[in-house]
Amino acid sequence: MWTAEQRARHKVSKPKERRGYPTDISDKEWKLVEPLLPGAARTGRPRRTALREVINALRYLVRSGCEWRMLPNDFPPYQTVYYWFRRLMRRFLFRTIHDLALMLDRMCEQREVVPSAGIVDSQSVKAPCARERGYDAHKKISGRKRHISVDADGRLLAVNLTPADIADSTGAQLVLDALVKRWPWVKHLFGDAAYDRRTLLDKAAYLNFTVEVVRGLQGQNGFQVQPRRWVVERTFAWLMRYGRLVRDYEQRLDVSQAMIYIALGSSLLHRMRFR
Repeated sequence: MWTAEQRARHKVSKPKERRGYPTDISDKEWKLVEPLLPGAARTGRPRRTALREVINALRYLVRSGCEWRMLPNDFPPYQTVYYWFRRLMRRFLFRTIHDLALMLDRMCEQREVVPSAGIVDSQSVKAPCARERGYDAHKKISGRKRHISVDADGRLLAVNLTPADIADSTGAQLVLDALVKRWPWVKHLFGDAAYDRRTLLDKAAYLNFTVEVVRGLQGQNGFQVQPRRWVVERTFAWLMRYGRLVRDYEQRLDVSQAMIYIALGSSLLHRMRFR
């Protein structure tokens, strides 16, 4: 005869539900991201891994800065997460999610969907695992340089990664090419004195860009916030909040760019959730 004690002894314990992490994608964010993900194949073995858990693992990886092998056991195996990361990266999915979130965020701010002006700047970071790296004599850093362009509110428009010994004006020329292809309505750019170079200005004029150099204030003593230029510096500060981006730990340039888009794309989605 079964007693209450025997029933409790043979009761099958249910596995505890995952409590989740602060980086997990919310339900509102998932409704925006899910239609962009690849659907299940019509033939072959059914998919066993939930893509939502893959996205959660990638966001945790970028924010915490952990290694692939050190992903918590709550997520799928790191081999599976890495497989889906490479597959989605080849589809330019992370850049697409970021660009769509950028336009939606501009709509929430009651601005034009497509920007018309941008700010360019560069940041040198250490890259211990990079295949090619250089030495930035000004910043005294051996690694890579991130050349980026942002809109008037600091949202990323284009990024170009080069060795750290490449000049700012040289790296900005590829940024101009990216802006022409992806954001053709951007025609006015702001930058510091490093972009006052004839080769860059000639190419900008050929592509119908206007580059305005924002110089330091007269009689400036110490640090002072510069008009227009502080926006891109704030974007670099946003990148430094993610442990994976404090240094460039990636060997390949495309992988490093994908990490940047994952970080800033999740930041835009998180900001839109409260609007």
